[in-house]
Amino acid sequence: MIDLHNHLLPGLDDGAPDLETTLQLARLAVQDGITHLICTPHIHPGRYDNTQAGIEAVRNEFSAALKQAGIPLQVAAAAEVRFGLELMDSLARGTLPFLGEWQGNKVLLLEFPHGEVPFAAERLTQWLLQRQVMPMIAHPERNKGFLRNPGKLKPFLQQGCLLQVTAGSVAGRFGPAAQALAHALLKQGLVNVLASDAHNLQHRPPLLSEGLAHAARLVGDAQAERLVRHTPWQITQSHFA
Repeated sequence: MIDLHNHLLPGLDDGAPDLETTLQLARLAVQDGITHLICTPHIHPGRYDNTQAGIEAVRNEFSAALKQAGIPLQVAAAAEVRFGLELMDSLARGTLPFLGEWQGNKVLLLEFPHGEVPFAAERLTQWLLQRQVMPMIAHPERNKGFLRNPGKLKPFLQQGCLLQVTAGSVAGRFGPAAQALAHALLKQGLVNVLASDAHNLQHRPPLLSEGLAHAARLVGDAQAERLVRHTPWQITQSHFA
């Protein structure tokens, strides 16, 4: 399986604090059947001021440590980018880290503020699409704005934005409301990718199999497999060529 949203890179955000923890998380991911990871630390101006170069440097250290420890995991890096006008400047400067490509567009893992969907947010996503950048909306099922009103997803779906749902949400780890919305989106065929959004060993581990099993009961084995293998690989394979 391929996990294209997680916070395993050490010391960059609210995920793994150090390399030792990162390697523990990597072992857990491998045990769960994950073979490839795209590490996506937060880029959130004023809170997590990560840069493409800084992320890549830590990814190189992680990759070397995996090899030394004999952990069979392929890793690449992108970022979970916070919604904001700053990303327009980052795109102009060529410093936005992308997950990969989808139908000729670069894919950006885009995070909205947790408590709301910003007013007229679809204008920024449209601006990105006009520049051949495909937004993949991170964990919409856990955003309070979408939870209050799932209809707010409609303009983004009409634009063609991709949706990444957290595997743990599908399995009920984030409560009944997030699970209900995740299940509804799956049944409607609106989810493109399941990812772990792993942060730590205890509460948010790098696991996909549990969510995959729940998804398979809702949409069938073939469609569930697409969410953790085929579609993530189509998007991210350029990282591993």
